[in-house]
Amino acid sequence: MGQVQATTERVYDAAPERVYEALADYQVTRPKLLPAQYSEYEVRVGGTGAGTQVHWKLQATEKRVRDCLFTVSAPEPDQLVEKDANSSMVITWTVSAVGEGRAKVTVTATWQGATGIGGFFERTFAPKGLNRIHDQVLANLAAEVR
Repeated sequence: MGQVQATTERVYDAAPERVYEALADYQVTRPKLLPAQYSEYEVRVGGTGAGTQVHWKLQATEKRVRDCLFTVSAPEPDQLVEKDANSSMVITWTVSAVGEGRAKVTVTATWQGATGIGGFFERTFAPKGLNRIHDQVLANLAAEVR
């Protein structure tokens, strides 16, 4: 099994604090950011930042739906880390300043991939698909932090 990684970035004309606040709001803001691939979104514990537990289903491909139960931590002041109880997936959201009143968000998802030919296809195609999904989330975030 090899580790698979997908990374997406976007720069915003908004203060890093505002962007982080929006990302950390799993109760109100996050549901607004999610594209059609997400369903059954539900905050089960908390709702803001570290300690939040959130569930959703992710339609990764036409035939593949992942049942996700993420617990959120904040190991750094500019970072949210979501760890899935149902898989090896970890999603890290990092907000950094890029000049006066501007912020960059980097979202990196990692997981242990399959072996063999299935693993080859997963390592080749899954990051591209997940990057498209995360790019849509980041695009929706732009409208929220204006």
